[in-house]
Amino acid sequence: MTQSTPAIRLDRATKVFPSADGGSFTAMREVTLDVAPGEFVTVVGPTGCGKSTTLSLISGLEPASGGHVSVAGTPVTSIPATVGYMFQQDATLPWRTVVDNVALGLRFRGVGKAEARSRANDWVQRVGLGGFEKYYPHQLSGGMRKRVAMAQTLITEPDILLMDEPFGALDVQTRELMQGELLRLWAGSRAAVVFVTHDLTEAIALADRVVVMTAAPATVKTIVPVTLPRPRDVDEIRLDPAFLALYRQVWDSLREEVEIARTKGASRG
Repeated sequence: MTQSTPAIRLDRATKVFPSADGGSFTAMREVTLDVAPGEFVTVVGPTGCGKSTTLSLISGLEPASGGHVSVAGTPVTSIPATVGYMFQQDATLPWRTVVDNVALGLRFRGVGKAEARSRANDWVQRVGLGGFEKYYPHQLSGGMRKRVAMAQTLITEPDILLMDEPFGALDVQTRELMQGELLRLWAGSRAAVVFVTHDLTEAIALADRVVVMTAAPATVKTIVPVTLPRPRDVDEIRLDPAFLALYRQVWDSLREEVEIARTKGASRG
């Protein structure tokens, strides 16, 4: 993949699901978006508009019903080996220790046990869990489990990182800590990131561009460039007047879609 080739390209991508009544439901409609190598893109939109469906198409977990989706110039027909996916719920195995959970991705790729554990130990240190290598998931806090999930995702050195509201269930203080950790680790990897969130503050603090989606069926309404300098301190940047101006711009675009989604929900009720 070169800098001239998008890491991700969605060209009029559409996804239609069957509905329970025998009909169909269009989750996203003709979404067109390019993400450059090393770019951090966040996606916001009304609840239930189809933001996560975008990630499913990029990851190959769902095929597009129309249009085209490609990763590094290659059409997505299965799960690309260069993609890492961090879900809302962590994927830790309760009977495995922290280090063994982190090593799982490498083991699935055929890496020997000793090498996988050695690299996993290194990643455990990188995400700030040194000393917890032999702990089990039930012994960890929510924030610590997210650190394990981040190490699981990054250990395979993906070119593309897909993140579906990974910090949404955390308390405010822990979420801000994890945002800072993510930016630190991403700066070292330079993976292209697509990060879905409901939190506008999070979306702006992390991104190079914020993509605002319409109410369902989702399509791209607005793309807001974030020109705040990097590296960023996510605690301090929220106080920057430029940040507040960006927040107003994103919210002005999103507010109408939230009202449309709310009206649709009320009419269905």
